[in-house]
Amino acid sequence: MILTNFIFGQNKTESSKIIMKKFIPHQTIFALLFFILIFASCAGESDYAATDSKNEIAEEIQQELNVKLNAWYPTVLDKEYGGFLSNFSHDWRPDETQDKMIVTQARHLWTLSKIAEKFPENPDFATHAAHGFEFLKEVMWDDEYGGFFQLVTQEGEPVPDDEGELQKTLYGNAFALYGLAAYYSYSGKDEVLELAQNLFNWLDEHSHDPVHGGYFQPLDRDGTSDRSGYPKDYNSGIHILEALTEFYEAWPDEKVRERLEEMFYIVRDTMVTDPGYLKLYFSEDWTHLSYRDSTESALMENLYYDHVTPGHDIETAYLLLEAAHALGMEDDETTLRIAKKLTDHTLQTGWDRQVGGFFQAGYYFGEDDDLNILDDRKNWWAQAEGLNTLAIMADLYPDDPMNYAEKFLRQWEYIKTYLSDSEHGGWYNDGIDNTPESITSKKSHVWKGNYHTVRALLEVLDRLK
Repeated sequence: MILTNFIFGQNKTESSKIIMKKFIPHQTIFALLFFILIFASCAGESDYAATDSKNEIAEEIQQELNVKLNAWYPTVLDKEYGGFLSNFSHDWRPDETQDKMIVTQARHLWTLSKIAEKFPENPDFATHAAHGFEFLKEVMWDDEYGGFFQLVTQEGEPVPDDEGELQKTLYGNAFALYGLAAYYSYSGKDEVLELAQNLFNWLDEHSHDPVHGGYFQPLDRDGTSDRSGYPKDYNSGIHILEALTEFYEAWPDEKVRERLEEMFYIVRDTMVTDPGYLKLYFSEDWTHLSYRDSTESALMENLYYDHVTPGHDIETAYLLLEAAHALGMEDDETTLRIAKKLTDHTLQTGWDRQVGGFFQAGYYFGEDDDLNILDDRKNWWAQAEGLNTLAIMADLYPDDPMNYAEKFLRQWEYIKTYLSDSEHGGWYNDGIDNTPESITSKKSHVWKGNYHTVRALLEVLDRLK
């Protein structure tokens, strides 16, 4: 793999400029660690299958989960204005600015609903979830036009974009549906289901494409979909798939199933490439929008719009399997094959074979080239998603040459060593093996909640036990 001097911003859904970065090679000690891990992997494969070993790992993951939850709650609760505070320093000191985004607020609601259901002996989680729901219903929902605002101030006033418009997104509203569905599954409250149904119908009227299928990402305040530029993309696509899966399991309505099936096949059969990664942007009729055949200057200016993110690919493997389960297609060979292909491509191209962990972004400059890693950071959410999918693959394919069990163990070791903050609690923004400055990065911001991490830890914990 060739590392270039380009890097992508942290924001996963908004366009951002590619900025220059000086690449600093890994320290030579990593070479020694690589050989140590090779020897350790011989024992790791057999250890994973042992009950005692699984119980030991489960205890470690349970402890990590407890530390994370204690760090986040009730620290992030905004007891004055409702909802959850967004911005905290590395040692959990709140910033002065606390704008609230629907994505983060809804992810907290989802997380707290799942935790309240998992640990009923602690009533605080249920109280916190109810607190989050009230903020979504009373503040973030647009009573005039419907749908959820993308961003509000701490006090709850909608924040316009750079052009002074109050925009909405499929991505943000998908997570709202995701959180509401989980909270309804846990609470059974009629008002929660009613709001979730209103949101589903609003998206169906404004964002859903009745001609070509799928959903449009950019939306005006009144729900008008912007079909120019990059109207559809895999990032909002996989997350509306995720939301529809959660909603269908909570409320098995026929129309919801219809939309879930439609999105499932679009993600599986249109978005995933033959090599095993996701195409990023699409036109209205699902034509792939790519700059790979453009002139060199255009290509260099538009890398952000045509890159590969290993974290999304390995997350999508899990989301497809989860959706297939909800649809009663657990044993569907095509879905299993594609989920495995997504995982294998990620391991072959976006996995650090020296110390573990998944890189942030890469690019194919030519048909026969290897994936060029453009951003070698290892962000927290990709590490969590990778851990979960590796655990699934280790169970599905225990004798596969990819040796998922050994890679799962290495990934868990990577998280414990380079991502988990043993002093202050929570996870760093990026692994400190090649981003040491992440030690003092924010523990929470509008794009960094804890749903990726809590979901992965809960899923792996259930699987191990």
